Amino acid sequence: MGAPKRRLQATAEETLTPPDALSEGQHIARVTKGAGNNLYHVELSDKKQLLVELPARFRSSIWIKRNGYLLVDTTLLADRDNKLDGEIINVVREEKQWRKMPYWPNEFVKSSAYDEDSEDEGPKMPTDDEEDDET
Repeated sequence: MGAPKRRLQATAEETLTPPDALSEGQHIARVTKGAGNNLYHVELSDKKQLLVELPARFRSSIWIKRNGYLLVDTTLLADRDNKLDGEIINVVREEKQWRKMPYWPNEFVKSSAYDEDSEDEGPKMPTDDEEDDET
């Protein structure tokens, strides 16, 4: 039998609002890929790679996508002797609110699919100046 609906809703609402401040050992991380069995490879703002675990309260209720953001605590699993570097505390769902917080890393700039600096732009229409040069 599945989890009660009120528990699922409480978990979903918890991920909507960012905390006021981060404690020692908590970091914002970007998901690079899933490793299976509720494990994820994440990248911190200093490009350090970590393997983190998704706790049971988020399983089957919150989906984590690649290049999404997570709040990770690296001190929770320090006493365990395994490959895990941390545990997921929260999933960033309302990214706009999280980006306004003072602890959001500057290295995680928002990239739009329509940025002009993008390398994979495809063909572009010539500007008026370029058309005048050809004639």
